[in-house]
Amino acid sequence: MAFLTRRKSLLVAASAALALSLSACGGSTATTSNPPVAEKPSFAADTTMAKLSSAGKIVIGTKFDQPLFGQKGLDGKPVGFDVEMGKLIAGKLGIPADKIEWKETVSANREQFIKNGDVDIIVATYTINDKRKTEVDFAGPYYEAGQALMVNKDNTSITKPEDVKGKNVCSVTGSTPAATIVEKYGAVLVPAATYSACLEPLRNKQVEAITTDNVILAGFVAKEPEAFKLASDQTFTKEPYGIGLKKGDTVFRNWVNDQLEAFDKDGSYKKAWEATAGTVIKTAPALPAINRY
Repeated sequence: MAFLTRRKSLLVAASAALALSLSACGGSTATTSNPPVAEKPSFAADTTMAKLSSAGKIVIGTKFDQPLFGQKGLDGKPVGFDVEMGKLIAGKLGIPADKIEWKETVSANREQFIKNGDVDIIVATYTINDKRKTEVDFAGPYYEAGQALMVNKDNTSITKPEDVKGKNVCSVTGSTPAATIVEKYGAVLVPAATYSACLEPLRNKQVEAITTDNVILAGFVAKEPEAFKLASDQTFTKEPYGIGLKKGDTVFRNWVNDQLEAFDKDGSYKKAWEATAGTVIKTAPALPAINRY
């Protein structure tokens, strides 16, 4: 009995070690950093910048399941391009990376998190559009993606969005891509809370495609190139990513916009890209023209 118990314990330990190894192999290729932190920055009284700087901490919403942009690492902290942009902004407020509280946000709760004050800003592959601008404000855009389709490696029937008419397609509830694929291309939406929750239905052929922004899908393909592929290199929408913040806080929005332009000039933007999304998407993007509406 003692031998069997010991043998069982060894098997459990070995299984745990293997699971940890596989988890590490499946982790994001993005690296993390500690950007420069401004020493005693000065801001006008009663501004959001002054309040955050004085508090010495900031709550930033981001995705936890999107390789290259925002993915939770083995240490429990998110990594990716969105995360690096959040760190750069915090640094300009005099807040170091270890004083950032990262809160997971999904497409369906972003506006509510901002309005409730659950987060100070959201950097989470957050497409700027007119409907969302009725509820929150946006700084940016800091990146422009485009909607695409991901299919199983052996799929040859879907190469363009018109091919999904009447077919089951998975996307996230409340997202821009979900609305577009139904309203414009006639797909049958299979909703999910997160994009990673779409992977098994695609793998098992319960759906024929996943749709969202090309950079998000590229991250999934990079992790499992033998299982998935992009249906095409072409995108069929423009998705300007912005930094979400409380509606009406124009002073803060203008300040964040100023920082984005400064990051482009001093090379911080390019460095953040190369350390994260640039490990897969080699062509570094140019900062889009800031929309100072």
